[in-house]
Amino acid sequence: MGLPEFWFGIIAVLWVGYFFLEGFDFGVGVLLPVLSHDELDRRVIINTIGPVWDGNEVWVLVAGGATFAAFPNWYATLFSGFYLALLLILLALIMRGVAFEYRGKRDSDRWRRWWDRAIFWGSVVPAFLWGVAFANIVRGVPIDADHEFTGNLLTLLNPYALLGGVVTLALFTLHGAYYLGLKTEGEIRARALRVASQLGIFAVLGGAAFLLWTQAEHGRALSWALTILAALTLVAAVVMGGRAREGWAFALTGLTLALVVVSLFATLYPNVMPSSTSEANNLTITNSSSSHYTLTVMTWVALVVTPFVLLYQGWTYWVFRRRIGRGSIPPGVHRTLPSGVVS
Repeated sequence: MGLPEFWFGIIAVLWVGYFFLEGFDFGVGVLLPVLSHDELDRRVIINTIGPVWDGNEVWVLVAGGATFAAFPNWYATLFSGFYLALLLILLALIMRGVAFEYRGKRDSDRWRRWWDRAIFWGSVVPAFLWGVAFANIVRGVPIDADHEFTGNLLTLLNPYALLGGVVTLALFTLHGAYYLGLKTEGEIRARALRVASQLGIFAVLGGAAFLLWTQAEHGRALSWALTILAALTLVAAVVMGGRAREGWAFALTGLTLALVVVSLFATLYPNVMPSSTSEANNLTITNSSSSHYTLTVMTWVALVVTPFVLLYQGWTYWVFRRRIGRGSIPPGVHRTLPSGVVS
């Protein structure tokens, strides 16, 4: 295995980390208006991700930076062709981050309702559009001989990609429901597990349809095996959630997301962005990678820095590992702390 293959794998791992961690963030944001009955409920739900949401977003920044440095041609074609979709994701993430910080700045129900809507839509839009983007990458998009995208936004909004968006939205929401079951107590926990049991069936059916469609058109032995394993893992997660074993359910939905990402990357290999115009125009690991020197420097930097990043993020989750409930929120206080925790 050469360095281009190594960095293709590293980018897959970065997307696994992003979907696992930011996935439940998105799910919590989507479920905010569903599970909360009053302001105290909303503050409890937001507090479950308050200390960690911004750290989770670092994974997508690193994934984008690694793609730019290791596969500049892939980055150029991807970000120019998917410009509008990625811009919508960026705007949604900005709006969501601002909402977390500003909803507690004023003691006004109307003020907080507006920011709660921003949290909801700032979670729904990227959760859906990431699925659309990845489905199009696997399916292939029109790319000419100069490796330039020749389609438009409507090209990306095809039935397969839209199904991919619905599936990622459903999986992230289910992942978030189990996370809330794991992090909260009392009635909020009970509501989260009820919603998860209802959503789980839809996620299983939608995920199965998308993965079978993917493998029927692009699959190979390894990706088929990963797809079957992902389906079984998702079913196991729903079963565990139905038994109120939310810890196992959360771990299994996270594993499902990881297997889905790895399956999609296995389906792509050795391409990084197939062309629907002609196979001769495919962007591959070979023709889109940086020089050997660049990849070598990147590898050494990653080996030195990554352990510290993982240790710091792991420490953050350890510090904020306890469940919270309505009794954990001080009454009559609506300010936002620097950590993002609404107290």
